[in-house]
Amino acid sequence: MTSTTAAGSALAISAAAPASQDATGFAALTMTEIGSLEKIGAIGAVFAKVEFTPLKGPKDKHKGSVDYGSLQPSMAYDTADAGQTLMRTASDDATSKLYSFLVTLPNGEKNYFQGRVFGMPLNIDGADSVVMANPTVEICTKPVKVAGS
Repeated sequence: MTSTTAAGSALAISAAAPASQDATGFAALTMTEIGSLEKIGAIGAVFAKVEFTPLKGPKDKHKGSVDYGSLQPSMAYDTADAGQTLMRTASDDATSKLYSFLVTLPNGEKNYFQGRVFGMPLNIDGADSVVMANPTVEICTKPVKVAGS
């Protein structure tokens, strides 16, 4: 396996739910790419650690509940970008609706999942900076990975 840079990676969103939680179900959705991305964030399961320490013997450790992660992408704020508009809509949605997401890596590998957008604050820094949007996307379903070419 060779390493690669993140340059060329993409994040896309859809308001629709897949008919099935597999590659076929997600691939049938119309995804809207989110423009002006600077970074996407980490994808992957992390398990809670459950421990028991007996009075005699070694500590016992188990995997507890799973958390599929949280993306905190960073993007140059663009009100004309259709993907950012849909991300803002998801952020403002008070119904806790799941949105569908696609992360595409430069080698063509795809990671599909559903999540909720818990906010999309703007980061307005100094005079010599770009106004940035920094949403938080909580991943709520196990990511479906599709190998690249």
